[in-house]
Amino acid sequence: MIYDAAIIGAGIVGAACADSLTQAGASVVVIEPSIVGGGATAAGMGHIVVMDDSEAQFTLTNFSRNLWLNFAPRMPAAVEFERRGTLWVAAGDEEITAVRDKLAFYAQRGVRAQMLNEMELREAEPNLRHGLAGGLLVPDDAVIYAPCGAAWLMERALQRGAKLQRGIEVDLLQQDGIVLADGSFIGAKATICAAGAQVLRWFPELDIKLRKGHLAITGRYPGFVNHQLIELGYLTSAHGSTGDSVAFNAQPRGTGQVLIGSSRQFGATNASIDQHMLQRMLARAVEYMPAMAGMQVIRTWTGFRAATSDSLPIIGKFGDNVYLATGHEGLGITTSLGTAHLITAAVLGTEPAIDPAPYLPGRSYCH
Repeated sequence: MIYDAAIIGAGIVGAACADSLTQAGASVVVIEPSIVGGGATAAGMGHIVVMDDSEAQFTLTNFSRNLWLNFAPRMPAAVEFERRGTLWVAAGDEEITAVRDKLAFYAQRGVRAQMLNEMELREAEPNLRHGLAGGLLVPDDAVIYAPCGAAWLMERALQRGAKLQRGIEVDLLQQDGIVLADGSFIGAKATICAAGAQVLRWFPELDIKLRKGHLAITGRYPGFVNHQLIELGYLTSAHGSTGDSVAFNAQPRGTGQVLIGSSRQFGATNASIDQHMLQRMLARAVEYMPAMAGMQVIRTWTGFRAATSDSLPIIGKFGDNVYLATGHEGLGITTSLGTAHLITAAVLGTEPAIDPAPYLPGRSYCH
């Protein structure tokens, strides 16, 4: 059988591509060396958020978030979808200025947002420290449990006839399909590489670097955090091009636990916990929520994310019958559905709902 599309990787991006393509009637096979929803998907916070670092980033994240909101009524409980909203926390007057800028940006583009003063911030999140200047609430942002989100998307694709081959690596990509590590061949009219950071195995020329991140989760403390909380400084620290950084990032889980982030490291290749980075990250969280100092952290883990120099993913055709869906860094869960839409349009030759040009591979690779 020659499939319409062979997808490498069953993380949330690959699963979303399988779901979208089968919805459009394409025959699909997915190759995953490990588990569905593993890799960077399992190492993410599951935050579905509109971002505004650039017009192109806003377009893709806003489009994708709306797709998630439309999906919400159909999701099983295991996905743990909750419209918690994002609360960007401003520590001082300079960050309040950034809040006003974000509010104006969102208002001009039809995204609901509300500026909070110091008292309103305390009412919304009583466990934040005193003296914070205020914040910006974006109420329609959401959280999910990403591994189950990927599994749900994959199951939808399988129910439409998609095939899943697990436990085997892809060796070579060819114009007419892929060669697996055992020497077997899968014929495909299009090959979609949605393997995250592993894409560099086949395309080392891409403008992609690995960023290592740490996460920690606490025991059960129901009601301690109400919204997805992020410091305004995250926009600088998390998206800097060089150096290690941490930023306050706390997410309420449906279990009553608190998921704590975030850290970014370039150049790290070992997946083990870096104690100095973990300590910096947790100390930053305690700066914003002092009562966290008495909370029990029950698990910590790391993951690697594929980052591009312009903070935009690489989505689209890359040579004969090969398509890329990678470079999402910390926004892969948010933008997975939008990415899948663009890939489906490119593979099947249909008109996409948003302009694909800012994300095309040609902008970011070296000959």
